[in-house]
Amino acid sequence: MRLQRSLGTAGLVFVMFFTVSGGAFTMEGLVGTTGPGMALLLLVLVPIFWAVPEAMLIGELASMLPEEGGYYRWVRRAFGPFWAFQNGWLTWCYSLVDMAIFPKLFALYLAHFVPGLGQGAQWAVALVMIWGSAALNLRGAKPVGRASVAAGLLVTVGFFAFALAALPQATHVPWTPFVPEGREPLKVAGLGLSITLWNFIGWDNASTVGGEIVDAERTYPRALAIAVPLVTLGYLLPVGAALAATDWRTWTDGAWPVIAQSAAGPLGGLFAAWLAIGGMASALAMFNASLLAYSRIPAAMADDGLLPARLADTDERGTPRGAVLTSAVIYSVFALLPFSGLVVADVVFYAMALLLEFGALLAIRRKEPGLRGPFRIPLGNRGVTVLAAIPLTILAGVIGLSLLGGEYEPAAILVTAIGAGLGPVAYRIATRRPAT
Repeated sequence: MRLQRSLGTAGLVFVMFFTVSGGAFTMEGLVGTTGPGMALLLLVLVPIFWAVPEAMLIGELASMLPEEGGYYRWVRRAFGPFWAFQNGWLTWCYSLVDMAIFPKLFALYLAHFVPGLGQGAQWAVALVMIWGSAALNLRGAKPVGRASVAAGLLVTVGFFAFALAALPQATHVPWTPFVPEGREPLKVAGLGLSITLWNFIGWDNASTVGGEIVDAERTYPRALAIAVPLVTLGYLLPVGAALAATDWRTWTDGAWPVIAQSAAGPLGGLFAAWLAIGGMASALAMFNASLLAYSRIPAAMADDGLLPARLADTDERGTPRGAVLTSAVIYSVFALLPFSGLVVADVVFYAMALLLEFGALLAIRRKEPGLRGPFRIPLGNRGVTVLAAIPLTILAGVIGLSLLGGEYEPAAILVTAIGAGLGPVAYRIATRRPAT
């Protein structure tokens, strides 16, 4: 692949922002499900025990090996092509769920202006999103970064300004009740933790464009150091301010315009429209940034001869056109399918992929102690092992609590098992048939 390093720090920060978060647009459902106190507690604890450790581990890997394909390349270097293929396969499994959700989020906030969209109209909206994003992605990583910065400023400034506008309307502390009356705290915590994690995972996603980042070995850790607090404050500030000024029982998915109307006083109408537009911009930017990240995995796999070679072909801008277009076609089909019941299973696919990535860091540290980048976690191998164990333990706990609490529907369990089980089969097919 012929690549151009064109994505700078600002662009990378907001590409990360949209591959991880996109703003507080899913927090309404978290509050409505868990209650105010539990939601705020999770939004404080998850960044500390999940986002910071993951960001540090990913930051060292990205600084050490700033390559196109990111985590796929890290796993390949540590464990060889079979496990690298599994890492790429698991990524694609959870990307199908993610990329089907973003058009639905767009339609959710579009309903503020155009209520009553039917199923056919929603799919038409999804196709416009998908192929508009594909067109921008075909222009390269730099335009995607610029679009992410513009959308990110619209979203973050909107939420931070709304939080300020809501403060004069505060009538009570935002953390009561801790959980909804009559609900068991343990079950509420399991479901709430699963939702919160889904809103904090993905710090490794942008690593797949490592070959297109300017001074990647320094830029990626620097961007992580900015993006983690930006995402955290982007949740906590508007949620805390709005909870103090509204009745939490009115919080449901897609309700930010309604919340803004009641919480922002005389500016309620302005912020209702701003956040509705921001919700659409966020959904579009999340799809756009994720297409950039996810499309580089099949391109890297094709470059290794594991997928058809045309997926690795790059144009004069260094963009893998075949991988972008093929991804857009696949996502267009999967946008038709109902994935709402599979979101929790999405966390399982991510957990398996992340286990390989953290294992890769430990393996490379032991096998190649002289390999290091400008950023390195100031801990020995045992310390890094403990650091990696913290988020992995949280993931295992979430999966266990979700199973005990019944959040996993039979379809989600079946899809997870089939998806993971097909990885070795796909690798066998890929290595037996010559790439074309």
